[in-house]
Amino acid sequence: MKSQSLKATIISLSLLAPCGFAQSSNSCTGLMNFKAPGVEILKTTAIAEGTTEPNPRGMPGTAAPLPANCRVEGVIDRRTGVGDEEFGIRFALAMPDKWNGDFLMQGGGGGNGVVLPPLGTVAAAGAPALMRGFAVVSTDTGHKSHAGAFDFSFEKDEQAYLDFAYQANARVAALAKQIIAEYYAKPAAYSYFAGCSTGGREGMILSQRFPTVFNGIISGDPAMRTGLSNLAIGQWIPVAFNQIAPKDANGKPVEAEAITDSDRKLLADALIKQCDAMDGVADGMIENPLACDFDPKVLACQGAATDSCLAPEKVAAIQKAMSGPKTSRGAQVYPGFLYDVGITASGGLRGLLAPGPGVFGPAPTATEVDVDALAMKADQPLVDAMSTNLSTFAANGGKLIFFHGDSDPWFSPLDTFGYYKDMAAANGGPDAVSQWSQFYFVPGMSHCAGGPSLDQFDLLDALTNWVEKGVAPHSVIATGKAFPGRSRPLCPYPTHAQYKGQGNTEDAANFECR
Repeated sequence: MKSQSLKATIISLSLLAPCGFAQSSNSCTGLMNFKAPGVEILKTTAIAEGTTEPNPRGMPGTAAPLPANCRVEGVIDRRTGVGDEEFGIRFALAMPDKWNGDFLMQGGGGGNGVVLPPLGTVAAAGAPALMRGFAVVSTDTGHKSHAGAFDFSFEKDEQAYLDFAYQANARVAALAKQIIAEYYAKPAAYSYFAGCSTGGREGMILSQRFPTVFNGIISGDPAMRTGLSNLAIGQWIPVAFNQIAPKDANGKPVEAEAITDSDRKLLADALIKQCDAMDGVADGMIENPLACDFDPKVLACQGAATDSCLAPEKVAAIQKAMSGPKTSRGAQVYPGFLYDVGITASGGLRGLLAPGPGVFGPAPTATEVDVDALAMKADQPLVDAMSTNLSTFAANGGKLIFFHGDSDPWFSPLDTFGYYKDMAAANGGPDAVSQWSQFYFVPGMSHCAGGPSLDQFDLLDALTNWVEKGVAPHSVIATGKAFPGRSRPLCPYPTHAQYKGQGNTEDAANFECR
């Protein structure tokens, strides 16, 4: 019934007759009169060129100056739900005066629950989508956050859970397209989606369950199986370190002291020594992670422990943590993680080998984990984005680009890569799928950004050229604060950036995708 209701709503929105709004000095205010089933327009604002606003979720600084645009804010299906809490799918749509004719939906993050400024910043180095002339929409996916970015208390309400899982984005997209057509007196030529983390999962969901809504989708570091990824980072890895950690006065393991700073330094140096220069230059980046077969056992002490080796039990704990959770019979339930330069990071978002309490709460103090039982409970079929049949999306001309940070400590890049390979196998094989989908490993990058990486790249421009001009990207240029003055090509699998052998090693022009 929910599915039928969703389809009916989308159809009703698409069939609404135009109200005759055209872009003019009064048309933004006039959108207060927009009518659609279940839709309330709460506010319309003509935003002047050069206006700035605080960055999302209270981050320091302000966004870049905005172009002149009409912002429409509203809510779909406002209602009272479980616990007498108000629910409804809130949205914000920004329509620039200098419109390029296209529409972009930006994905959410964490548990959503906040309508972020509609800018379109994911994989859009240089200028967010709004600044490029896209009409951009954002949504809270149907609930309000009461306790920060990872508040999932809304899940007690079934409809709120369904909206977050997969329904809200398609409904907001349909409505946004209708308002855009009203405002500009013509529909958007092309529609795009870009998101990372939860937004990456949302992009995958849209390609799998609503395959004709978007012409192009960018999915970064997707939270595609959070039940299993939480088992890996919240139970399996902490327990591996608890088993070797020193105990506090109450006999509980102190996980943060299982691997010391000097241990991490040894590990990082050995990893760099073995895998860094495979791309032709030693530069603190591992460009071909799948070819890096590093094993921490090379650091195992052969006799008494010294500062230049790791105790065998530490080596075993690192191997176990990095290998990913397995059942008692040895069956892999979630992939392991890549050995990359960011896994030993102890500042910012800590790497996998810098254990301790994180944003999800204090680390567990258990020394055993029942993977068999936890894995059985980890599947979330409404939320998980695992369907591989994208034949309709592909036949409709859709283009789908994945990227994932090699040092992501929350979601394994090998899980996303595994999905990509499975999806390719289910849709005609790698060569056929390469005509409409690509996967990019991002060396050193943590979760969606940061880390010892070049985390600024423009996949949005690459995607629009692919969709609108038929020009598939061969690479995109990546830069980042971690390496000032450096650039590299970000290459689609199965290629990686390789130094040509001559020229400035800081210049992407002297590298090729090989």
